[in-house]
Amino acid sequence: MIKLDQETCRNLEDALTREWLETNGLGGFASSTVVGLNSRRYHGLLTAATKPPVGRMLLLSKFEETFGVNEKRYDLSANQYPGVVHPRGFELQTGFRLDPFPVLTYEVNGIEIEKSVFMVQGENTTVVQYNFRRKQTQAENVTYNFEIRPLIAFRDYHGTTHENGALESHVEVTEGLARISPYANLPALYFAYDEGEIETNGFWYRNFEYRIEQERGLDFHEDLFGPFALRFAIDARTLSTKSPCISIIASTESREAKQADALRIAEIKRRQNIGQAASTDTSLVRTLTVAADQYLVARGGQKTVIAGYHWFADWGRDTMIALPGLTLATGRYEIAKSILMEFASHVDQGMLPNRFPDAGEQPEYNTVDATLWFFEAVRALIEHTNDLAFVRDHLYEVLRDIIDWHTRGTRYNIHVDTDGLLFSGESGAQLTWMDAKVGDCVVTPRTGKAVEIQALWYNALRVMEGLAEKFGDKSNQKHYKKMASTARKSFNEQFWNESAGCLYDVVNGDERDASIRPNQVLAISLMNSMLSNARAKNLLRVVERELLTPRGLRTLSPKDSRYVGRYEGDPRSRDGSYHQGTVWPWLMGSYITAYAKTFGEKAGRTFATEWLKNFDGHLREACLGQISEIFDGDPPHTPRGCVAQAWSVAELLGAAIENAHPTNAASRAAGLS
Repeated sequence: MIKLDQETCRNLEDALTREWLETNGLGGFASSTVVGLNSRRYHGLLTAATKPPVGRMLLLSKFEETFGVNEKRYDLSANQYPGVVHPRGFELQTGFRLDPFPVLTYEVNGIEIEKSVFMVQGENTTVVQYNFRRKQTQAENVTYNFEIRPLIAFRDYHGTTHENGALESHVEVTEGLARISPYANLPALYFAYDEGEIETNGFWYRNFEYRIEQERGLDFHEDLFGPFALRFAIDARTLSTKSPCISIIASTESREAKQADALRIAEIKRRQNIGQAASTDTSLVRTLTVAADQYLVARGGQKTVIAGYHWFADWGRDTMIALPGLTLATGRYEIAKSILMEFASHVDQGMLPNRFPDAGEQPEYNTVDATLWFFEAVRALIEHTNDLAFVRDHLYEVLRDIIDWHTRGTRYNIHVDTDGLLFSGESGAQLTWMDAKVGDCVVTPRTGKAVEIQALWYNALRVMEGLAEKFGDKSNQKHYKKMASTARKSFNEQFWNESAGCLYDVVNGDERDASIRPNQVLAISLMNSMLSNARAKNLLRVVERELLTPRGLRTLSPKDSRYVGRYEGDPRSRDGSYHQGTVWPWLMGSYITAYAKTFGEKAGRTFATEWLKNFDGHLREACLGQISEIFDGDPPHTPRGCVAQAWSVAELLGAAIENAHPTNAASRAAGLS
């Protein structure tokens, strides 16, 4: 349980830095700050995935809630308008906790009010429940009531909505159920509610401001529509019960309010089962194991991985990097297989998709590394399950076809050069994970032979050599072995920067990029490495000196003239700094593995144990219970980007589990090295 006290909640500036996230296994989500003031256009009580896991539409933004004591009204909600925060419900708030989902508590006139929010797994459904408890003796003849007015947006989750005449304001009411369908091309939204009165006088609330979108240089104003109000009488029986007494189910499906308690119990049990599956009894591992579940979502009949919340969909690169930590380290092997099957079905011209667009269009293939991480994910699956039959029956031919395409050449000039190394890149394309663009300008183009691409290519060849041996494919076994040997020889001849004591970042003909970046760590961390131990030690000393921070590895040395220490400003400013010093925690999985391989498992365990303690506090400072996408390169390393990122969670979870249960590196190879 993560708890925040009254002091934190009533300090608005402090409270607005903390957010919560609920997900539904479809790509949909609910999210806000811990005081319920929406500071992002992505905040809302129901963002539905209409084409799981994409087609996401923010349907329900929030509830305006008012508690009445006789004739006096106390507003529990809070909104930012130009120059003012109104109402100021956070001043009545006594706390916030994840237990296991968001619970906000208030006290009004001796009455404690508890509000909980959770989503139903596998549905575009959010359940909000309220409980009221008498904390002290009340005067006679006091009457209490509670009013809730939903505010709807009904728009693409990347946008904002504004007052318009196209909205259909009619509310269809049957007993305990209200249905609205504001726009013909969007799903209807149902509100199931406990016994109460409904008043269907709809009107617009204008000019909400989203301060984080303003900071990001994006549209930060929105109008929301309130289609109706629900009113509930709070009696003595209600004040004495321990169970939620008001339940509202907002869903794209028709529900009954009486189902809310059963849905709550089922969701608590589901999350308890996930947490109990954690391989070690540490707070970090338990928390990240539960967090990992939020990224595993449906795509068709299989599974995929949401790269990050709030604005990413499923990306090939992020999925393959995150897969071992999200699924294998947590024992969810069938989900891992499902994800691999789903992406294998989309391989085209020997390439994995880089991303599936939000609107459900054809996938994009502008990546060189996602496909190579696919091999590492398969290797990791075998390491954990030894299920060679699955790989042979479903993946081996796909993997062979990928190698063939890369050998003869595929999109974006990706091909094996005469030296056995993998060349990639063409004008205007960003193919590696350092993929930011400012307009038409690629910030870090890395055309040629990027260091981590060679490491991944060599690893893929060795994995294929091992698989070919297991499957009796002797001719290809020899072929892959020869290709790997050629690549290793060329790599060591071309990439070692003797004067710096580390690897060049990119080699392109006679050009050598000597930027000190973290990509070179993969040349050590992958199971199959091309570097000697002596060179690995030198490399890691350079990385430690130039790039290591308490939050992860910087993407560029601060000594470089291009270094940007803070990730902030409008989209152009942020894109320009994305990989020019920004700290990425996902890189620490590779760094910790590289450290243990180079300096020994005992030293690796000691380092990992101490370094991972840095994230105990982070679990309570941004999106509670999650790991942010990036951090500033400069202290105090403020969290930035997505508040919840799949590979951040996956790599730190994997590092924590491997640290707690170290295994011999040779045995982990499962015969594929």
